[in-house]
Amino acid sequence: MKKILIVGESCKDIFVYCRAERLAPDLPVPVLSVVEQNENPGMAANVERNIKSIYPHVELYTNDTWENVTKTRYMHRDTNHMFIRIDTDHHIPRIAVKKIPLSKYDIVAISDYNKGFLTEADIKYICENHDAVFIDTKKILGNWAKNAKYIKINNYEYERSKPTLPKSLATKIIYTKGDRGAYFKGKNYPVAEKVEVKDVSGAGDSFFAALLVKYLETGNIEKAIFFANECASEVVKHKGVTLI
Repeated sequence: MKKILIVGESCKDIFVYCRAERLAPDLPVPVLSVVEQNENPGMAANVERNIKSIYPHVELYTNDTWENVTKTRYMHRDTNHMFIRIDTDHHIPRIAVKKIPLSKYDIVAISDYNKGFLTEADIKYICENHDAVFIDTKKILGNWAKNAKYIKINNYEYERSKPTLPKSLATKIIYTKGDRGAYFKGKNYPVAEKVEVKDVSGAGDSFFAALLVKYLETGNIEKAIFFANECASEVVKHKGVTLI
């Protein structure tokens, strides 16, 4: 029985779906009427939820305070247009990484939203003490990630790191470009077909989760990328955060 460990901070995703039938009389802003509200665990917890939807043997090390860390999106019910996102960043304490029994797991996946739960030194330690570490991070990449197995980031994060990207990481990075698929070692891995995108919220988490599961099953990163593309393409067809 192969096991995956997710390490990273979590939050509560809140989607408030509204009607907008008129503008305010004093300012050119829409007046919103709330129709419904949906909530789900987000960030690292959403990676875990996606993995559990297709593979049962996964555990999560995250912040106990995750329900106090919120991302609230006010959405137009019919078009899914986002009016505004309001974040409440409750203090997230740093994890004690040396207490994690890394050897229990076949893959360690770091879902790092750069909110203080994991430092560069923490990620470096994990990578130095496990030979199959996958990283998805909001941090600017550096040599602290050189011992990672693979690094999954989106195109925006790749472009931020690109000017100072160490050569040691060039062959480890998988970066996603939405409907243009993913890139790895200079090769494009396209999506199978174009789909109507309703919501990209959580799509990166779904891609990462699928990548981990398929790599665990096959040991083949190319097969894992194709499967991750397929899963991410499916979840963006639905409103809100959708599981694989």
